[in-house]
Amino acid sequence: MRLNEVTFSGRPPIDGYGPGVFSIGGYAHKGGLLILPSRIGQWTPADPITPACFADVIAAAGEIDILLVGMGADIRPLPRDARDALEAAGIGVDAMATAAACRTFNVLLAEDRRVAAALIAV
Repeated sequence: MRLNEVTFSGRPPIDGYGPGVFSIGGYAHKGGLLILPSRIGQWTPADPITPACFADVIAAAGEIDILLVGMGADIRPLPRDARDALEAAGIGVDAMATAAACRTFNVLLAEDRRVAAALIAV
């Protein structure tokens, strides 16, 4: 089997994640995280998640094809109104456990896809 080193063009991958922390490009970020093409910042969504939780994502819709939503330790569905708001802005959305969202983000980033992530810390 031939193994190739993955390279990322321009945007840093998620290096790791653990209890309450994410590592991106060698920097630790505590708590929930929003990873957009133009910036990385804290993300503390309401419970339950509402469309307003994705205002920054929708504002960047022209730069994003798909949003991965890490819902925490377990898979939970994204509320229908939040999903509808993202899809109305032209953003595909996939909700999954946060660990899976981190791995999927890196795969899509390596494929040079226009991906963003909203991650609830575990």
